[in-house]
Amino acid sequence: MSKKINISKYFAYLFLIALCIIWVVPVLFGLSTSFRSQSEVVSTGFRLFPVDWTIDNYIAVLQNNSTAPIMRWMMNSVFIAVLHTFLVIVIISITGYGYTRLNFKGRDKLFFILLGISFFPGVVNIIPSYKIIDAFGWVNTSWAMIIPGLAGMGNIFLVRQFLKGIPNDLDESARVDGAGDFRIYYSIILPLIKPILIVCGLFSFVGSWNDFLWPVIVYTDVDKMPITAGLLLLQDIYGNYRMIGQLIGSALLAIIPTLLLFAFAQKYFIQSINLNSGIKG
Repeated sequence: MSKKINISKYFAYLFLIALCIIWVVPVLFGLSTSFRSQSEVVSTGFRLFPVDWTIDNYIAVLQNNSTAPIMRWMMNSVFIAVLHTFLVIVIISITGYGYTRLNFKGRDKLFFILLGISFFPGVVNIIPSYKIIDAFGWVNTSWAMIIPGLAGMGNIFLVRQFLKGIPNDLDESARVDGAGDFRIYYSIILPLIKPILIVCGLFSFVGSWNDFLWPVIVYTDVDKMPITAGLLLLQDIYGNYRMIGQLIGSALLAIIPTLLLFAFAQKYFIQSINLNSGIKG
């Protein structure tokens, strides 16, 4: 019996190692390509590490402030993603509180109807969403990226399920002391649901940062573009093997904020798995 367990464990390890190699090798190859000279990129075949390391690609990318202002695009993306994430946290925390703690007619039916509607692909709403954005005059502005998607039902569902693990006795005790709904939400509920809010905020930040189709549609001004729309523009500037190292270097620079965010917030993923993690004792 122990031999069967060991064999299955070895196969699991081999599968995980193979999966890791499949994911890591392309990333390492892309990273090493960004440190190659253009002549080495077009002249040599597959080589995991460059013969001569150079940072010229990154210098050229960072110094190009006319046709491809990548630092400006990144600042635009930081502003959009941070403000969008903050508003998402505010809205989903209040909405989740309302769907679990406030009793009103049709509460659960309304929630599941909205949840079912959210299962439709987002691409279905592109044309009406653009018409709404255009009517508000938000085309080529940050609001076109910040406002849509603030009340995502997926995030509200996670907050609602997390709140179900917090006993209602806390609310009742606070009401006995004279606290109202807003005081209960702000002083009691909000500190307890911090882990799930951080996870939802992380998802919202990454989703806003990596959004590609929508910014390509609503932005035509190069200086106002976020980084994803800018990377599409870079394919015309650096693509077709003309400056492939600079193109890959630009893409790697664009993923640095999300990598740092995951590195600092990964512990909250574990906390959010336990729906009772906000309750101690």
